[in-house]
Amino acid sequence: MITLWGGNAGGCSGVPLYQEFKEMGKRILITGAGGFIGGFMVAEALSRGYETWAAVRSTTSREFLTDERINFIELDYSNSDNLTRQITDAVASMGGKWDFVVHNLGATKCVNFLDFNRINYEYMRTLVDSLIAADAVPQNFLLMSSLSAMGEGDEATYKPFTTANIPMPNTRYGVSKLKAETYLQMKEGFPYTIFRCTGVYGPHERDYFMMIKSIARGFDFSVGFRKQMLTFIYVKDLAAAVMQALECEPRRKAYFIAEPRAYTQKEFRSIVMRCLGKRVVLPVCCPLWVVYAVSVVAEWIGKVQLKPSTLNRDKYKIMRQRNWLCDVSDAERDFGFSPQYTLERGIDEAVTWYRHAGWLK
Repeated sequence: MITLWGGNAGGCSGVPLYQEFKEMGKRILITGAGGFIGGFMVAEALSRGYETWAAVRSTTSREFLTDERINFIELDYSNSDNLTRQITDAVASMGGKWDFVVHNLGATKCVNFLDFNRINYEYMRTLVDSLIAADAVPQNFLLMSSLSAMGEGDEATYKPFTTANIPMPNTRYGVSKLKAETYLQMKEGFPYTIFRCTGVYGPHERDYFMMIKSIARGFDFSVGFRKQMLTFIYVKDLAAAVMQALECEPRRKAYFIAEPRAYTQKEFRSIVMRCLGKRVVLPVCCPLWVVYAVSVVAEWIGKVQLKPSTLNRDKYKIMRQRNWLCDVSDAERDFGFSPQYTLERGIDEAVTWYRHAGWLK
């Protein structure tokens, strides 16, 4: 018998075990697999030899899910009976349950703010309950949450978020993520890991791409005049961290996931300029009241057109936040979290992809 958990008692202390998992033919289910982050998770799981299942909708683009080894499955998160039946049927066809489940499905912008609760909380609750009802509880269930679940940070001394801080989300998005976290915490004995991720960037991503594209055109727009400390995590580092955490004993706790340093807006702009080969960029700082007004109008237009707007009142609260620092020492200690990409290396790789894909001229 192969021992699943290496290192000291209660955890693997960052010891890589994926060769053992490959030999054992581990199965993994990744929800939200058609999204930006999900596609990289699927690729990472395949690279580690997992039997990889990608949960997608019938309308989901599979542009970045072309590997013939991927097993696709459609799941109905809106109906617990249907979802339990789908999971039961899948387990029967596989001859066993998934060893790992990554719940990456989520919404970051909605036309109706109530959709945050439905998608980010209720869908996860239904999935967890259905896994239990189908007798398909995995060895580890990883929830992709967000640093927004914590609310505003310390903007006086700029101390980083730690696990000792009490989450106090100030956005509907953050509240929905915290509700999902709390539901897992209330499920006694359920093996979970929670990732509270900071800003994720990389190839295929569109929000940070808009910032890069703006700088490429000669303008860098920032919000507010007070110092802002930004944190990031490159998507490949995040995907690797997910697998590392899954391969260790679930400690039923939440981890902050970010490159272990912060950047100012000026540092971010300088890095993007170097990667683009851009020599002159005009920084434009927008007052908070202007950004709020634009966000309200954009949100209203989105509702009229029935399309989620990138700018809205929730997004405004996120943009005005000054301190995104977080302490990643727990992740470093418990499963060997160690990002390989600095912001400069990650931006450079992303810019190269954007150019080859024709997104940047």
